[in-house]
Amino acid sequence: MTDSVPPSHALIVVDVQRAGVTGGRAVPGAAGLLERTAELIARARRSGALVVHLQNDGAPGAGDEPHTPGWALHLPVEAGPTECVIRKTRDDGFAGTSLGSVLSSAGVGAVAVCGVMSEMCVQATARTALALGYRVVLPHDAHATQDIPAAPGISEAVPAAVVSRVAAWAISGDAEVTARAADVTFAAPRSR
Repeated sequence: MTDSVPPSHALIVVDVQRAGVTGGRAVPGAAGLLERTAELIARARRSGALVVHLQNDGAPGAGDEPHTPGWALHLPVEAGPTECVIRKTRDDGFAGTSLGSVLSSAGVGAVAVCGVMSEMCVQATARTALALGYRVVLPHDAHATQDIPAAPGISEAVPAAVVSRVAAWAISGDAEVTARAADVTFAAPRSR
């Protein structure tokens, strides 16, 4: 893990929607995750960095089905030239969306990624950002997931904290994994 990293030009907030962070289906430690994510957003805004909120459009009947209460973003968005919402239908926030062009047109070279679910949408989006040549910062305490239930003959239940750690470890050879969101800094993209 890295303690000190250069500034990121954008913050990608992955699927921080009510279905995943409130109520009985909230990720473990949701209150802390929300606090750290709000803090990252505030710091990114103050620095002039781009803030992109990804919003997953779930299948009919899913907790994040479009236009249902669980689909709504939990944290407030200040839409404008440096903050936007991009809807997606796949784990990877770049797949079939404008995320790549939004980052490119803003002159972003480095992104910080936070949100839910660690091993799914957070990791998939971070992997594609790496493949596209972005420097990626992943604050370990600002992404979360659910426990994985036991699978007879395969394993006991896997606690969410372990799943998140493994998700970060899987990309730590290429991404800069910080222990704390508080260690992430931001700066305006080069084109601003």
